Amino acid sequence: MEYRRLGNSGLKVSVLSLGSWVTFDTQVDNDMAIECIAAAGDAGCNFFDNAEAYAAGKSEEIMGNAFRELAWPRWSYVLTTKIFWGIHGNTPNMSNTLNRKYLMQAIDGSLERFQDDFVDVLYCHRCDPETPMEEIVHAMSEIISHKKAHYWGTSEWTADEVRSAIDIADRYGLHKPVTEQSQYNLLERRKVEKEFARITADFGYGNTIWSPLASGLLTGKYKDGIPEDSRGALSGYEWLQGRLSDDEVIARVEKLRPISERLDCSMAQLSLAWATKHEMVSSVITGASKVEQVVQNFEALDVIPLLTDEVMDEIDAAIAK
Repeated sequence: MEYRRLGNSGLKVSVLSLGSWVTFDTQVDNDMAIECIAAAGDAGCNFFDNAEAYAAGKSEEIMGNAFRELAWPRWSYVLTTKIFWGIHGNTPNMSNTLNRKYLMQAIDGSLERFQDDFVDVLYCHRCDPETPMEEIVHAMSEIISHKKAHYWGTSEWTADEVRSAIDIADRYGLHKPVTEQSQYNLLERRKVEKEFARITADFGYGNTIWSPLASGLLTGKYKDGIPEDSRGALSGYEWLQGRLSDDEVIARVEKLRPISERLDCSMAQLSLAWATKHEMVSSVITGASKVEQVVQNFEALDVIPLLTDEVMDEIDAAIAK
């Protein structure tokens, strides 16, 4: 396993990590969560990602229970979560906001569900245009000062929003955000490669990217339709079906198959390895509903050295529109 600094912080995170979006509670129960986390740990993973909105808090509960059962020393892994959407419906001040009241109560709720005293990284799951940036930065910095989190970051913020938060933190001597969490994969590249390029150059801003397999599209399993046991068939995820059934996109993805076969790896492993190659990426967050998927995903570590400049060019040419 390779460990990279999280942005310009001193925190080291595994280049492949494990997240719980969609899977925990929806597809993974407590026992399976323990097995999946254990398998990731066996592969050297030390970074585990969550969010209060995942399964309305149940995902945090399941992950917290898993760590209690595994009895790993708390210093041995990095635990992260994200707050913004809330879990209390449309209650004023408790959903779709980053106001101070919400932030202070949301972190306490997450820690209670995790059965923990702190998270290592706390992300603002989206930006909140209705709350002054000074209020957001002051509150997030105070959470760190109160030792409820060690670092804070952003998820799907714009580069301008991140720059504003950093400028305010500098102005008042507050804790700065150190990392973004953006969608990044072979089919979705603009934000990481274009929009955030200057932020990374200027501040060393990190990125723990999500959806590296484009919700499974890059595995190649949707070429003959949507399998019944796949994410695309889950209740509540019907919004994915249009993308997963796009003939033009599927045809582009299929052009990766000969490359993966030549390298003796799966299309998923090829796509995960590709995502690690970008210098702005601190960690690639994987997901899995089975232990076998965890093992297979982390075997992408063996593919990374095979991706020479020539192979990377070949991949770019294959996936291009």
